[in-house]
Amino acid sequence: MGPVVQNDKKSPKGFLYRTVGIHGGLTVLAVAALASGCAQSGTPVSPAPGQQRLQAPPARAPDSYADRLRTSAQRAAAARRWGLEQVPLVPPPPPATKPRITARPGFEVGHQEDWDLPPVFTTVPTKDKVVFLTIDDGTEKDPAFLRMMNDLKIPYTAFLSNYLIEDDYDYFRKMQALGVTLNNHTLHHPYLPGLSYEEQRHEICGMQDVMRKEFGKRPKVFRPPYGNYNQDTLRAAKSCGIEYAPIWNEEVYVDHWEFREDDQRMRPGDIVLTHFRGPGEWNGTMVDTMRRFLDHVTAEGFAVARLEDYL
Repeated sequence: MGPVVQNDKKSPKGFLYRTVGIHGGLTVLAVAALASGCAQSGTPVSPAPGQQRLQAPPARAPDSYADRLRTSAQRAAAARRWGLEQVPLVPPPPPATKPRITARPGFEVGHQEDWDLPPVFTTVPTKDKVVFLTIDDGTEKDPAFLRMMNDLKIPYTAFLSNYLIEDDYDYFRKMQALGVTLNNHTLHHPYLPGLSYEEQRHEICGMQDVMRKEFGKRPKVFRPPYGNYNQDTLRAAKSCGIEYAPIWNEEVYVDHWEFREDDQRMRPGDIVLTHFRGPGEWNGTMVDTMRRFLDHVTAEGFAVARLEDYL
């Protein structure tokens, strides 16, 4: 079985896409405040003889009008603090019924369905106007990035390679403590189709062991390095407990976007890739990259949702 490679890649270490510059205009985000219902207090307990009967105050509604106004003001302040042109849009609640994820047409391998192999996909089937931010490898470990994403409450998913994170596992533990899901991107980021089945399994299962030891669990989501894989990759991944193998439909750099589709536009459910990169390799910081990403997404009317909520 030959390797499955992306049509728009020129080599395992390089990408060749159609490219378009980031654009965005200043728009005004209107925040609608919704009134919430009142909570009722429970039945009071009878007092002991001679005691004064006291009425407890009604329980406070957890999602009150005041809370929503406060949250909106905090988001606006955070957007100004981090230099965004607009306040990022709030994603809808997670779907009550998760969509069925299948391999993207043309991205299947032999026995994809009958062996129940992890599907490779670039877009989650949803009508919600959301995209999913994923960040690969672990080279740059920027504390300002953690603060920015936490301040703005922007969800993202990290795909980690051990040889790039082993010098500072604690950085990614802090990320995990902030609610970020950490996933598998192999031990050493090799070109997997060039390896045997056993070698691929070592790269994937070995990283599962690292994830369990350092972060407490073996993930169910795996991204093959460079987006390249073959049937052995997905067989090995399944044997290591992997259920999904998402890649991406757009890639974000500090100064431009790259699109997989010919029309060069985002679609609901698209998976967006960027990397842990800083000034040492890119012409800007991770904060710069996120600022450009969020301004573009918001200008196009998309919110950033949590990938795991749809899987």
